[in-house]
Amino acid sequence: MPVSAEFQAHLASGPTRVCRCWSVVRKDGQAYGFTDHDADLSFDGITFRADTGMTARALQQTTGLSVDNTEALGALSDAAVTEADIQAGRFDGAEVRAWLVNWSDVSQRFMQFRGSFGELQRAGGGFSVELRGLTEALNQPQGEVYQAPCPAILGDGRCRFDLTTPGYFTERPVEQHEEGRKFFFADATGFEDRWFERGRFEVLSGAAAGLTGLVKNDRITADGREIELWQALRAPVAAGDMLRIEAGCDKRDESCRKKFNNFANFRGFPDIPGEDWLMSYPAQAGVNDGGSLSR
Repeated sequence: MPVSAEFQAHLASGPTRVCRCWSVVRKDGQAYGFTDHDADLSFDGITFRADTGMTARALQQTTGLSVDNTEALGALSDAAVTEADIQAGRFDGAEVRAWLVNWSDVSQRFMQFRGSFGELQRAGGGFSVELRGLTEALNQPQGEVYQAPCPAILGDGRCRFDLTTPGYFTERPVEQHEEGRKFFFADATGFEDRWFERGRFEVLSGAAAGLTGLVKNDRITADGREIELWQALRAPVAAGDMLRIEAGCDKRDESCRKKFNNFANFRGFPDIPGEDWLMSYPAQAGVNDGGSLSR
């Protein structure tokens, strides 16, 4: 976004009336605004609050493909960024934008930085967070691995399975749990043993609403059903909080065909030779016509 002629004229006038503003938008859509001005400012539908103690260090940006970076500092506050939200991971990967703004006319502004939250640390009633620029995405691995299991995520644009299909999810309240990691349900009917293993686990209400986990184990026991997550939820859950648990996929072609009836969208290569093929040798017995090994 280029600097407007009006803003350029203001910056060239000598004495200026500029401040910095930052917006933080979490992945759940919750937006926050901060400014180092002494009064609140508003634009783009966001109110940038002056009483949050939010500051930022100098931007370090390059013209090449190296990662732009800076750091933001702030005080933990019940009205803005809370320790509970940080602990729960609600700010992980949040989108960040930073402007230089004429506080007397907020239409005169220039976006200096756009990126996302990186590593976040808490100390002494405050926090510091690394800000990663848009070039960070260029550091991500691209392409797919030629492998037997399916690389798609259940329900994504490549898999195309509809996870709202009856029989592939359940919504039920929390009954008993251990440290937000093991959940126990008296009713084990309606789904086979291990049906939800590797499935998505989401909290729909309560203090942990919006947090998700991945199911490690799903077992039917003499007392009902026990579901264990790979990692404990990072916010407290209580009896009565609503949960949504979705069927899991082990990425095998057999499961795709029999469990989900979705083999037309299977993205793996189940018939590629295994590593033992490197040790194979010609044999007189059997069919040796150069045909498929999987027939």
